[in-house]
Amino acid sequence: METRVLRYFVEAIRHRSITRAAEYLHVTQPTLSRQLKELEQELGQTLFKRVKYSIMPTAEGTVLYARALDILAMVDRTEEEFRMMADFNGGEVAIGCAESQGMRIVARAVKQLQDRYPLFRIHLFSGNAETVLERMDKGLLDFAVVLRGANPSRFHACELPHREEWGLLLRKDSPLSSMREIPVEMLADLPLIISAYVTSGEMPEWLTTHLSHLNVRATYNLAFNAAILVQEGVGHALVIAGIVPTSAESVLCFRPIRPRIESTMRIIWNRSTILSRAAQVFLDEVRLESPHAPAVTSV
Repeated sequence: METRVLRYFVEAIRHRSITRAAEYLHVTQPTLSRQLKELEQELGQTLFKRVKYSIMPTAEGTVLYARALDILAMVDRTEEEFRMMADFNGGEVAIGCAESQGMRIVARAVKQLQDRYPLFRIHLFSGNAETVLERMDKGLLDFAVVLRGANPSRFHACELPHREEWGLLLRKDSPLSSMREIPVEMLADLPLIISAYVTSGEMPEWLTTHLSHLNVRATYNLAFNAAILVQEGVGHALVIAGIVPTSAESVLCFRPIRPRIESTMRIIWNRSTILSRAAQVFLDEVRLESPHAPAVTSV
């Protein structure tokens, strides 16, 4: 059964006349009559009955008419979607993100999309889990890239193939800077600067478990300000690797914690929101950049 013949059938029913339907479809009347006769033979049912100068559907024809409308609507919708794919030249996507080297996956996806779609744009909002999720709830962001610990039950999530390692940000003149690694047991005796949003899941589980035994001198929401506190001798900041520059010119250094403490990353989006074309294209590209990531889950 061809969709072209279904269109012929639908127009014959709508016009109540094979002659008028043929004129509308720009085919000859004999051609349309032959196609409809072959459709009846294919289905083994009489689809029309003549009433004076018009035609009417039989009971079987009425069933087919309803089915044909659904089928043709789906075909038209599918064709339109693919036309949009062909014509798609960009769009805008708003992304909230934690400070993380995992953003490189997002950056690679954006570069690929901008190479293909010149008008593709993203708007980044950097912040901690609490501020990012607040903007998600308000509909101001399409996606958020967050540390795995955050557990917002209202979102879909796709794990990213990236692991963030935690450690201490120190002054280079600190006695601890001579150590290649910091034993986790030592954290209880050190003046620490930690995230202000421990309970949001932004910090490692170990920290939330032992928080009451730690000497917390200050909290931060972005690592840049934490680095200034470290520079001024307030304490040692618990941060993820690579967030704060520690080049030869810097007065700071980073030392990982052992046993290794790490967090995974994921990209999340609202379950109740239908993604725009640009947002769906972006998500598909992120998945291509994350071939070994776990499947999408609801969290």
